[in-house]
Amino acid sequence: MTPTTPALQFTRNQLSPITATIDLLNLTHNVGEVRRCISPGCDLLAVVKADAYGHGAIRVSQTLANLGIRRFGVATVQEGMELRTFGLNHPILVMGALLPAQLSNLIEHRLTPVISSEEMAVHLTERLDAHSAPYPVHIKVDTGMRRLGIPLDSVLGFLETHPFQSRLQIEGLMTHLADADNFDPKFTDMQLKGFQTLLNQIQSRGKVIPLQHTANSSGILYHQESHLNLVRPGIVLYGYPPGPNPNSGMPLRPVMKVTTSIVQVRAVASGDPLGYNLSYRTKRPSRIAVLPVGYAHGYPRRLSNKGMVLIHGHRVPIVGKICMDMMLVDTTDLPLVQPGDEVVLLGEQGTEEISAVEIAQWAETIPYEILCNFGLRVNRVYEPQFEDFKT
Repeated sequence: MTPTTPALQFTRNQLSPITATIDLLNLTHNVGEVRRCISPGCDLLAVVKADAYGHGAIRVSQTLANLGIRRFGVATVQEGMELRTFGLNHPILVMGALLPAQLSNLIEHRLTPVISSEEMAVHLTERLDAHSAPYPVHIKVDTGMRRLGIPLDSVLGFLETHPFQSRLQIEGLMTHLADADNFDPKFTDMQLKGFQTLLNQIQSRGKVIPLQHTANSSGILYHQESHLNLVRPGIVLYGYPPGPNPNSGMPLRPVMKVTTSIVQVRAVASGDPLGYNLSYRTKRPSRIAVLPVGYAHGYPRRLSNKGMVLIHGHRVPIVGKICMDMMLVDTTDLPLVQPGDEVVLLGEQGTEEISAVEIAQWAETIPYEILCNFGLRVNRVYEPQFEDFKT
């Protein structure tokens, strides 16, 4: 079986029964809000990992580049390669875990790795030839996340190892804030203090670190001291505040709206069971609409019997178990509903709105997961229809 080509993938998605409309003007607005929030002299690295949180990394990155953003962050080598293939020539930072087998592709596509271990620094050095060294890297410092990173008290010694005396060039030093959306700033303050102390020690030894970054979206909003000279906005670009604190003071606009259409409306008698495992029984004669969307489209199965959608500007309950490819909603109170009518799964219709925050609360998760899950089966439409960018 040959891999799906981008053209075939695009054609297949155009025929999808579920559409994600990506509002590039709202994306532009959110970038402007981030720029207004950050410290003077601070630059942006736009996080477009996970296919730009489900919004489509190619088109989102093109738009962001047109807005003057010069740096991009992804999680994997594969994501970086895809951006290169579609013409993005700006610096791309691979922030996730690396495997030695991926390093040749990383070098070939001029991707900048985040180095989190001495072993990975050695592996990278061994794959560099005379034409590709010195190779720019960012070093990740573990200040408390306990995931990836060089331990705080080991960084100074790490910088003196052989790879950094010969073939690797330190372009950036970074850490990841583990608790920056908490109302209690104590842990974040501890992380930032440790990072700043390390940075001072490095600079006192005469080493220059061009890029210094600690701030994710939460850091940008709630910890101005974390801004340094580079920040990494992610979820805020796509219109949602991070964490449980919605009062960020930043007027964000959601970028994604997800819609489908009714395919059938069925009359069901009172007391009839619906769907798998007979998990719902009607309490009255009902009109049940069938939607061609299920968990394979990224809609959470956990919303069975408790989620809502919008039809004719009204909230309509999901009834029965959400299936792989379909779900049922009770439209009894909307007698004019018929096949072909628009259904909003995420976004506004009339005066009503269902946000990713609300869906996440129903599903007992976070908005990040809701946005990212609208994946391969979703047809994306971008508005307005800007011309494709050229780098």
